[in-house]
Amino acid sequence: MESGSRSSFSQRFEEFRPSKTVLFWSCAACVVLTMVVGFTWGGWVTGGTAQEMVEDATDQTTEQLTAALCVERFMGAQDVGVQLASLKEITSSYRQSEFIEDGGWATLPGADEANSEGADLCAERLAEMEPPAAEQASTVPDAARIAQ
Repeated sequence: MESGSRSSFSQRFEEFRPSKTVLFWSCAACVVLTMVVGFTWGGWVTGGTAQEMVEDATDQTTEQLTAALCVERFMGAQDVGVQLASLKEITSSYRQSEFIEDGGWATLPGADEANSEGADLCAERLAEMEPPAAEQASTVPDAARIAQ
């Protein structure tokens, strides 16, 4: 075996002098590979996709807020038992949503019209609720009179 003709990997690596073309294409390949990995597994998104994500999150938050306020307003009404019974009599979810919108419960303060998606969610939540008990409804006004 000739020890002088066969050099180790580290010696060959130190002696390697790439051309400008090889360096350019190596850098270009690294850039492309970085972008592919970043967009597929790294969670990178474009500006348009980020804007869509923000709009979706805003819409969902508005719907949730509208539904929560709607249920609170609905349950705070004087005739909550009658209104809840009327809502439950309606079999169509579309008509239930209309009932909520027409009642004004799904309109956020400062808005001119009701949030229809929030009204849908509110109607779903209210349809699952039980009407308040008669004794609870009668004790609420008594407690209000005592507080005065």
